[in-house]
Amino acid sequence: MQKQAKPIPCEECGLQKCPGLRPLEPNQLQYMQEFKQGERLSERGDIIVAQGQVISHLYTVYSGVLIRYRSLDDGRRQIVNFMFPGDLIGLMGAFDEPSSHTIETLLDARLCMFTRKSFTQLIGKHPQLGFDLTWMAAKEEAALEEHIVSLGQRTAKERVAYLAVWLLDRAIGTGLADKKNVLHLPITQAQIADMLGLSLVHTNRTIRALDKEDLVNWKSREICVPDMARTCEYAQYDRDFERVRPFI
Repeated sequence: MQKQAKPIPCEECGLQKCPGLRPLEPNQLQYMQEFKQGERLSERGDIIVAQGQVISHLYTVYSGVLIRYRSLDDGRRQIVNFMFPGDLIGLMGAFDEPSSHTIETLLDARLCMFTRKSFTQLIGKHPQLGFDLTWMAAKEEAALEEHIVSLGQRTAKERVAYLAVWLLDRAIGTGLADKKNVLHLPITQAQIADMLGLSLVHTNRTIRALDKEDLVNWKSREICVPDMARTCEYAQYDRDFERVRPFI
């Protein structure tokens, strides 16, 4: 269930301390305090943006994890990406057109709200933040390129291993994973299959094979990568790809 939340002052923003996010300057924080329209809470399964909906707000993920997916008329869906703290919801796609995808809450989330039409004002007053928006869009495109490479060229085991280390890397950068490379995240095997273009049976076999080789231990509510360097090498995942990211 979605509901309004008492806003956290921008000067106390927890994202400022995330190792994977670049802190905003004091003058930027002051401006964002005025720019922000409020905050909302969202529980697992809540739809933040529906495919075909024209949205009036953009959201920065303050906490939690969400999934972005595209549905076909017959109910099949393709999970395109996972969204972590610092990510901006509503950035992808033309501002004046209906959303081409759905955003659903996977792990209970807190979102900062911004009026979509006011982003031209933000870009005019703070060009650096406008550049950050462009950078975030370019980074999203680069991530989608890697996803296409996985679907087209990586084996099933490489796909699952790549997804695991990518999720864990994002979680480490935003404080959601512990020092033992463990991420508590309720991802189902059906969702993994929807992300990686695999059947449910093939997904199950692949997860068991990776567990047997001690590359990825993937349970219903937990992902563990015992040796990040070894699994990254196996999946051909470049950890330098995920550098410090800006956020709005």
